[in-house]
Amino acid sequence: MKIKWTRNLIVTALLSFGMLQPASAQTEPYPSQPIKMVVPFAAGGYADVVARMVSDKLSKALGETVFVFNKPGAGSTIGTDMIAKAKPDGYTIGMISTTHVISPWVYKSIPYDALKDFEAITQVVDGPYVLVVNKDFPAKSVKELIAMAKAKPTVINYASSGNGSTQHLFAALFAQLAGIELTHVPYKGSGQALTDLLGGLIPMSFAGMPQTIQHIKEGRLRALAITGNERIKELPDVPTMEEAGVIGHKVTTWLGLVAPAGTPKNVIDKLRTATTEVLAAPDAIESIEKAGLKVHVSKTADDFHKMLLSEYDDWGAVAKKAGAKVN
Repeated sequence: MKIKWTRNLIVTALLSFGMLQPASAQTEPYPSQPIKMVVPFAAGGYADVVARMVSDKLSKALGETVFVFNKPGAGSTIGTDMIAKAKPDGYTIGMISTTHVISPWVYKSIPYDALKDFEAITQVVDGPYVLVVNKDFPAKSVKELIAMAKAKPTVINYASSGNGSTQHLFAALFAQLAGIELTHVPYKGSGQALTDLLGGLIPMSFAGMPQTIQHIKEGRLRALAITGNERIKELPDVPTMEEAGVIGHKVTTWLGLVAPAGTPKNVIDKLRTATTEVLAAPDAIESIEKAGLKVHVSKTADDFHKMLLSEYDDWGAVAKKAGAKVN
């Protein structure tokens, strides 16, 4: 007896022998394994501090471990490239910063498209940087710092977390607006830069609030000004850059979550919803505010994508105006 093997018969036979599972059985609920959160900056830096706060809370909300994986280098482009080229299954995500939309403007080339190679999940926080100097540095104000720099061009060094970083561009914009010449000293991360700043090996930096706020309060660093539109309640006596006389330096930095392009929408939605929920908790808001930042979660993933488009254009204009380039 001959059997005519139609497609339905083949499928039925395979199912009966356990060789083929129904589509519903193949799809595991997300997440069903640990999630890697790539931070394209060194451990101990601004982005790393926030990423670890967020990852800990997301782990509890999602029921799976969300662990931070630091991959610093080349102004965050090495780690960001790792995110772009990861499998788009939701098990590799990234914590990006303002540097993400700066790098394309200051580097001759980068190995990914900052806008097309990523799925936006949500913004997480935003806030100012602070212009800080070592406690023994002579300048007690922005005005005194500018006067020193004008008297001795290129003599004053400033630290950043690397070429093309947000710290680099914030300082370059400051020098351009103030009409002074400073010397850039790029480090392999903001943590190393902060160590040398505290030790007096380098006099100044534009640094992230989470790293510096406690050192400022304890007198190990002196805050000269806050970048941004308004003073912060954690440092009420520190003026904004515009209040200090540097008109036009009203810039802030942000952090947000992205995934590789092609990551399923349901995964993006679940990650955004979980992030929104954990950052709405009073203890999360308090922790973020104590670090000198504000929780800023996007209403939708598309809102964050639109913000990236706008920031890309805005920082392109700043980079051109400041003349910041990395060979």
